[in-house]
Amino acid sequence: MVRAMLTAEELQILSTSLGVAGRAVVFSLPVAILFAWALSRPRFPGQGVLNTIAHLPLVLPPVLVGYMLLLAFGVNGPLGGWLKATFGIQLALTAGGAALATAVMAFPLMVRAIRLSFEATDGGLFEAAAVLRASPWDRFWSLALPLAWPGVLAGAVVAFAAGLGEFGAVITFASNIEGETQTLPLAINAALNTPGRDEVAFRLAVISLIAAVVGLLAAEGLQRWARRRLEG
Repeated sequence: MVRAMLTAEELQILSTSLGVAGRAVVFSLPVAILFAWALSRPRFPGQGVLNTIAHLPLVLPPVLVGYMLLLAFGVNGPLGGWLKATFGIQLALTAGGAALATAVMAFPLMVRAIRLSFEATDGGLFEAAAVLRASPWDRFWSLALPLAWPGVLAGAVVAFAAGLGEFGAVITFASNIEGETQTLPLAINAALNTPGRDEVAFRLAVISLIAAVVGLLAAEGLQRWARRRLEG
């Protein structure tokens, strides 16, 4: 049914967008969980720095984030050059680079949602586990993560939906390459800047809007489902 509604070009753009957003979430979710767990704990030296790093993409212009990634992970950058020489991996101007840029921009959303879920858990459970000599890793893996699972799911889905709309960091670091890095926002921008493609831009905008709404509804539904499973 979806194939009948969308053209081959739109399917390609949608597929690229879903792939980029999906890889962004997979790459950054484990790191977001660790950041959220650390930030939800009692204050410790360096916590303010960690919190700043986690939320910095929220206040920086996306184009600046993309430029910083280009400096670090470009072919001539310190990390990008090392990856290229050691593993033959190039991130700039590739779908992997688009996923990296999207992951960085969506990271604060995941950290915030997961952190709130960690902070909402009953601290008495961890104190009881500590009395029973459960290690910090056991307390995290057996108590904290299962209890925070609704927030983890919600954070992942919201970040995925936000990733579908990321523009500035992606176009700066990965450019707008058809069939490789051209996601929905990039395709909309290209259509708007091409005479006679207003209808294409409108159709892509509708697809993007539907994807975002579905993502937000899915986040809410998954969170409620996970809470029912925990309470049941």
